[in-house]
Amino acid sequence: MKTYTTVQGDLWDSIAYKTLGSVHYTDKLMAANRKYLHLYTFPAGITLTLPEIKQDNTLAGLPPWKQEG
Repeated sequence: MKTYTTVQGDLWDSIAYKTLGSVHYTDKLMAANRKYLHLYTFPAGITLTLPEIKQDNTLAGLPPWKQEG
């Protein structure tokens, strides 16, 4: 199980982008960490569980600027 420890000022979408590669995974990150849903801006030191993301092979072979889903 992978985790991420927040730094002051982290937001759900920025954490998803930084750790999972896309803001499109924000909902999965939030679902994996329901006890923190009341937070919008994080304080430092909260350990979040990172959901496992399965790669979509339909985007493989596309240039990087087209792979962002």
